[in-house]
Amino acid sequence: MYFPIKPFSLLKALLFCLALVPLGRLGVGLASYPEWLGANPAEFIARSTGDWTLRFLLLTLAVTPVRKLSGWHEPARFRRMLGLFAFFYGVAHLASYLAFDHAFEALDILKDIAERPFITIGFTALVLMTPLAVTSTDAMVRRLGAKRWLALHKLVYLIAPLGVLHFWWMVKKDVTEPALYAVVLALLLGYRLVGKLADKRRRTGLVRGGPVRVSRIGAPVA
Repeated sequence: MYFPIKPFSLLKALLFCLALVPLGRLGVGLASYPEWLGANPAEFIARSTGDWTLRFLLLTLAVTPVRKLSGWHEPARFRRMLGLFAFFYGVAHLASYLAFDHAFEALDILKDIAERPFITIGFTALVLMTPLAVTSTDAMVRRLGAKRWLALHKLVYLIAPLGVLHFWWMVKKDVTEPALYAVVLALLLGYRLVGKLADKRRRTGLVRGGPVRVSRIGAPVA
């Protein structure tokens, strides 16, 4: 029996494979081509996984603006996958820090988290990402209820700025790259803020004056 592959399923599988490319490159580099990872492979791995955590977070936030501006609703179906990959690379970023910087020495790790602000900020962001990843399934949406689920997942609006701040404080001198992430994040959050203010103004106008009648030429009628 012939089962045609749906375009969405094919696109989703392709996106999944592309999202694993950065991890695959790190694995191949460690195994066979260490020159790919530069003079300090541990730093390269930590930096790469951190970068991809931020990129996937921003891609997740970009879904709604892309959907609303383009009228193309398919990107919304990839949002969950993008968010889970952000968490996946965040965990990989933390694991590289624990393994390469402290060899899993618990006391050293706790001391570092307490003493270095950018470590504290990054760790906090990953902790906040955890409930979002755990509740990403349809079953958890039903269990929590849509209203509570949506309220919980608004944590991403705190997580993403914390991630950018973590990167900014980490680099110390040349902040060009974290500044670019900050600009993109500001645009994405600013778009949402403007949209919410416009919706609030529209609802307020409807409550105060009732529905606005429009003439045939498109002008509002008093």
